[in-house]
Amino acid sequence: MSYQVFARKYRPKTFNDVLGQDHVVRTLRNAIEQKRLAHAYLFVGPRGTGKTSTARILAKALNCTGGPNADFNPDEDVCIEIAEGRSLDVLEIDGASNNGVEQVRDLRESVRFAPARGQFKIYYIDEVHMLSNAAFNALLKTLEEPPPHVKFIFATTEANKILPTILSRCQRFDLRPIPTETIAQHLLHIASEEGITLEKTAAWAIAKGADGGMRDAQSMLDQLVAFCGDHIHEENVLDVFGFTSREKVATLTSALLARETPNALSLIQKEAESGRELSQLLGELIGCLRALLIAKLDPSADGEGIPQEMWSQLLDAANDYPPDRILAAIDVFAETEGRMKWATNKRLHFELGVIKCIQTLGEVRITDVIKVLTKGADFTSADAVSAPAPARPAPTVAATPAPPVEATPAPTPPAAPVASPEPEPEPEPEPEPIPVAKEWKPDPSTEIPPPKAATTKGFSAFESLIEAAPEVTEPPPAPEPPPWKEEEKPAAAPEPAAPAPADDTFHEDPLIQAALDNFEGRVVSSN
Repeated sequence: MSYQVFARKYRPKTFNDVLGQDHVVRTLRNAIEQKRLAHAYLFVGPRGTGKTSTARILAKALNCTGGPNADFNPDEDVCIEIAEGRSLDVLEIDGASNNGVEQVRDLRESVRFAPARGQFKIYYIDEVHMLSNAAFNALLKTLEEPPPHVKFIFATTEANKILPTILSRCQRFDLRPIPTETIAQHLLHIASEEGITLEKTAAWAIAKGADGGMRDAQSMLDQLVAFCGDHIHEENVLDVFGFTSREKVATLTSALLARETPNALSLIQKEAESGRELSQLLGELIGCLRALLIAKLDPSADGEGIPQEMWSQLLDAANDYPPDRILAAIDVFAETEGRMKWATNKRLHFELGVIKCIQTLGEVRITDVIKVLTKGADFTSADAVSAPAPARPAPTVAATPAPPVEATPAPTPPAAPVASPEPEPEPEPEPEPIPVAKEWKPDPSTEIPPPKAATTKGFSAFESLIEAAPEVTEPPPAPEPPPWKEEEKPAAAPEPAAPAPADDTFHEDPLIQAALDNFEGRVVSSN
């Protein structure tokens, strides 16, 4: 008997064997048990995720003995014929090579015939997006209203190339990439069944390189068995497929976080000289930084397969950087990855990305300056609270010399005849000092509210200092004017009596009489 590769030997045979697609399996099982079968199904997903295997399992469940039945026997004749692709009632069509209108017309003619053995005639079209628009349009009517005994199952990796009129007539199932842990466990199961010693680190490396495809992982395991026999180590996986170990990825990440540019560049040089794929290394590095970012936001996150000791060291090194700085480093390498895709000298762009990333991690940003200033303002807030306190009694002290200013006009009228001989009847008054003293004196406590020491935070402490500054630095105005100002104040005192002309006896005032005598004037009645 010819050798059968692992991808075919360990293909899922029942719904219970399908890994990583629980949402699809549950929906199909419930539809079969509840007799709610659609006439057309569409399976969408990347390579190696189980599209063809799921379609064959669905066909077995529909055409098995006593079906439809979700818990069928995979070893009966009908199921074996479907699994081997030789059933007359299950027709598998390659959409890439049968994409014309003529093939669709033949299909439309054959759907009228009843199934030979099972209950349904099932048409499985793989890579259905390869059909031409004319072939799709020729299939529309049959797909919308097929005979009761006909079921259509489509599979594709590019659903965006399928006409919307086809999508609207199908139940769509999106198959997801299989998790790395699930693939690694299945590889260990295959190795135990085959009598192969497979290290867990090697299984993890294979699963990581498969990128969510179970078939790819099984093919890689098959190749490793042919390369190194019954004992497979992680070094064998790295040498055959050019992958980078998790330890080296962790070492490179540590050099980045420590901002050791020579060590990081030296590691890249060694990987390039040993024939490693630098794009793969960059992808692993981005994945490690992403794991650190997630760990800073969610401490319960794992280390993406990195050994626990090295993962703890990475977490300690990442504590010096906030999440936004690690996010900026990921952005730098994302741009580098885009440039490396089309560059001939990948190593150059990788090294430039590493240098730029280290500079990004070490640069000082405006947010850092703001944080430092805020901490300094909070530190000085205690002094700002205590400084205005002793300055509050100052206005009360300044208010005491104010009464003599108001009391001076009362005793001054007897001295008025001394100023009458002067030729200037209206001396220049300087009202500025008097209003200033009067404006400042009355209510000093109500004009400037006291600073609230309990609520000053950050930069508000500086504002409180500015508000309290006049109370501390501005001395009270001098209450005693010079002697020559004392003589001018009586002249300004009569100004408030301006309405006096209404009284006819105002000319009896000694000042008025003195003025009439000097200027030889007379009083004229306003009437």
